[in-house]
Amino acid sequence: MVILSVQNLCQSYPNKKDVLKDVSFEAETGKVVSLIGPNGCGKTTLIKTICGVFGQKNGTISVNGVPLSSMSRKETAKVVGYVPQNVIYSGHSTVFDTVLLGRFPYVEWTYTKKDIGIVSDALRCLGLEGLSGRDIGHLSGGQRQKVFIARSLAQDPRFYIFDEPTNSLDLKNQLNTMKIMRDIVKEKKACLVVALHDLNLAMRYSDEVIVLKDGVVFDKGPPEDVITADMIEKVYGVSSKIFEEDGEFFVHLYEGID
Repeated sequence: MVILSVQNLCQSYPNKKDVLKDVSFEAETGKVVSLIGPNGCGKTTLIKTICGVFGQKNGTISVNGVPLSSMSRKETAKVVGYVPQNVIYSGHSTVFDTVLLGRFPYVEWTYTKKDIGIVSDALRCLGLEGLSGRDIGHLSGGQRQKVFIARSLAQDPRFYIFDEPTNSLDLKNQLNTMKIMRDIVKEKKACLVVALHDLNLAMRYSDEVIVLKDGVVFDKGPPEDVITADMIEKVYGVSSKIFEEDGEFFVHLYEGID
């Protein structure tokens, strides 16, 4: 088992109040861990700090006791695979070449047949093999998002860190992508830490849920224990009911509470 440990993490922006305040949690391989909470609660800031996009203000981020900040770029890329909300791309690149960049941490001189095979598998896994020769600039937003998820699969990290990866996807692709990632996490003994807005996706695919509110951890634990009508009212200001059918739980939202 490999454990990503975030302890007493604080983060702020210049001339602004603290965005994250003493955030602590652990995510272990073999599990899907969802970050949920309203807009502005700190989910994206937390993910960007874990992935090194933002330098941490205080606290520690480590993997099995080794601080991520002490690792080289290549070492970190073998541990953490990051997919942001809005991927910035420039120039012209095919889908295949974009996904091939995920093999960067493992390349010594040039890409090998093994690398090519891993990329092909990642494309096939996301149903993108028919688009491999297309310029990513000519794809829809949802297709591009799947390309960068495929790149993270090719990267083969221990921890996949995704920031709202389903936002650009239609309903079928939201479900398929979360199922694919859950299956990969179980098969490869990896871990997915994923920010989600959809509480039903979090309920259905998560092993653990972390709720953020105003930059602090409001609650954490198994989804059926954490995603409750009381939590939704206190954190989101929305009335709801939780239903169970055939051993699965579902959230039905009603309206905002003044």
